[in-house]
Amino acid sequence: MFTIYHNPKCAKSRAGLNYIKEKGLEYQVIEYMKNILSRKELKDLLMKLNKGPKEIIRTQEDVYKEKFRNKNFTEEEWITILLENPKLIQRPIVVSGYKAVLAQPAEEIEKLMK
Repeated sequence: MFTIYHNPKCAKSRAGLNYIKEKGLEYQVIEYMKNILSRKELKDLLMKLNKGPKEIIRTQEDVYKEKFRNKNFTEEEWITILLENPKLIQRPIVVSGYKAVLAQPAEEIEKLMK
């Protein structure tokens, strides 16, 4: 079972979901903009991605440029920022078991199929 953290307004996220559908994989969708992640869920995702919170930030977003660019925060502070501004989370994130990938491009999902 694959889980995709998805934003339907994002072309890259839609591409990831389409890739999963085309491969005929069993999946569930979590629209993380509607269903805000808990701190524990985000930390779990980061662990499965093997990334720190700064590594999954969408730096091209206006809110990032206006409030957070060139500022130093601790990992816990970045996690809080991501929870309060879920638009800043790179997407889609696809999870299978204990591993996750940032599916950009969608073919990254192949890494979870091995």
